[in-house]
Amino acid sequence: MFLIKIASGASFQSQEKETLLHAAEKSGNHFPYSCRTGRCSSCKCKVISGSSIALSEELGLTEAEKGEGWILSCVRSASSDMVLEVEDLGGVNFPVAKTIPCRIQELNRLADDVMQVRLRLPPTADFSYLPGQYIDVIGPAGIRRSYSLANAQSSDKHLELHIRAVPDGAMSEYWFQQAKVNDLLRLNGPLGTFFLRQVAGLDLVFLATGTGIAPVKSMLESMSALSANQQPRSVTVYSGGRKPQDLYCDVSAFSGSARYIPVLSQADETWSGARGHVQQQLLKDMPNLSQAVVYACGSDAMIHGAKTLFDSAGLPTHRFHSDAFVCSASV
Repeated sequence: MFLIKIASGASFQSQEKETLLHAAEKSGNHFPYSCRTGRCSSCKCKVISGSSIALSEELGLTEAEKGEGWILSCVRSASSDMVLEVEDLGGVNFPVAKTIPCRIQELNRLADDVMQVRLRLPPTADFSYLPGQYIDVIGPAGIRRSYSLANAQSSDKHLELHIRAVPDGAMSEYWFQQAKVNDLLRLNGPLGTFFLRQVAGLDLVFLATGTGIAPVKSMLESMSALSANQQPRSVTVYSGGRKPQDLYCDVSAFSGSARYIPVLSQADETWSGARGHVQQQLLKDMPNLSQAVVYACGSDAMIHGAKTLFDSAGLPTHRFHSDAFVCSASV
């Protein structure tokens, strides 16, 4: 048994070959996380002292990050007492994850390769979540896939998902070729630690690529419930894609106060909007990020690129939050 201390002053015990993330959760300490498989970087933390071993490959870290002492708590196990630098979410009241039945209420094509799925929960279901979190949907033959929730919590007990087709994906085949209204499925959640922290008085910026716009929509819808003294100074949403058809969701329809900036990386001459990548466009518009807070969701490449750029632009480390979408190990 090893003693793990974190910078906030909290501590917990971790067993040999137990992930640091699991040990923290057992003790009531909440660390940031998303994929739990070492493929994103949401659970990144820095080793101040002590040693650990990797239980599987840390694909979400660059070699430079590894050299600087960063590890992924979801696949690392302590091999000595440790001191870690990590965001402590101990003060957040996370809803307890549970497995419950659900039925498909609606299936709507938002784009050729994006399906909007609305799930209906049982009338007696006690299910709550923080906008930005995700669920695992358990489909035919027990296939399990993760999807961000795209709507703020409502009294009608409906959950909205935005699902992108994955070539040769088993669950994609179900959603796009077999799924029918009233199909019975199961879900497990809510999961993840992508949610709005304190944003009062700051310039709130969302970066999204692909269906990464889904949790952004959920968070924007929830912001109307914030009191006046909790509101950010400004809200800007950068939505990125390759072609115009990738921009399937204009979130300005869900938040009149948000500035919506679509960005295309492979646009033709008819495109009059922003070009390049969302992180680059943000720096063009706001070269000094000292008063900003950024929430990035989408491809792992975008998130790593954004973090590197923003560090040099003065964005405080604790004001960058991300949720990287990574493909299932078995599509």
